Amino acid sequence: MYLTNIFRYGITLVAFVQLATATPSLAHGNEKHGKSKTEKIEKTEALAVEQDTTQIAQQQTVTTEEHAAHLQDPSTVHATLADFPNKHPLIVHFPIVLLLVAAAVALCNIFFLRKELDWVVTIATLIGFVAAFVATKYAHPHTTGLTDHAQLVLDQHDLYADWTVYLGGFGLAAQLISQFLFKGRRWSVLVAALVLTGAAYAVAMAGHYGAQLVHIEGVGPQGRYLETEHHH
Repeated sequence: MYLTNIFRYGITLVAFVQLATATPSLAHGNEKHGKSKTEKIEKTEALAVEQDTTQIAQQQTVTTEEHAAHLQDPSTVHATLADFPNKHPLIVHFPIVLLLVAAAVALCNIFFLRKELDWVVTIATLIGFVAAFVATKYAHPHTTGLTDHAQLVLDQHDLYADWTVYLGGFGLAAQLISQFLFKGRRWSVLVAALVLTGAAYAVAMAGHYGAQLVHIEGVGPQGRYLETEHHH
């Protein structure tokens, strides 16, 4: 009986020792397994990042090459009429320049009363008025999706553009009457010069609000906020 108990205690002790020595091994094995999974995840993530970086670099390289090819292509330097989303900017500079020149020359001619200056005023006013009329009535861009502030600026631009046409037309009539009916008398030259000065002020303000629309509100560049030509 005594030996039997000793034998039992011995078996129990051996089993306990084996279990104690096996536990660290199992724990160590799990730790290795955990590290293995973590390393695999980290490698996968690193590989994905590397692939994304490579794709981005390739896209940037292609974009840079395309841009360089575009700059080296002479055919892209001079845009055709079809490339413009609207013809307004191609026309509107004529009335801006010509009506300002007409007003300045007309004011000078009050003192000089020269027929040559009369002809300069008449021709500049005629071309400036026609260009203003076309730019306002036929080549005026139709906008879409404007902000409230941009719409206010556009309203002011349109107001002064209309006044440019009105005063340009009155100025042309006054200049023709002064030159051909009253033969360039000083008072008639003065009247025409005053009306043309009003037209010059109107076209300058229209140009100011037009520049504000483009460079501050962002209306127009690359066709932003503009409807296409066929909607006109």
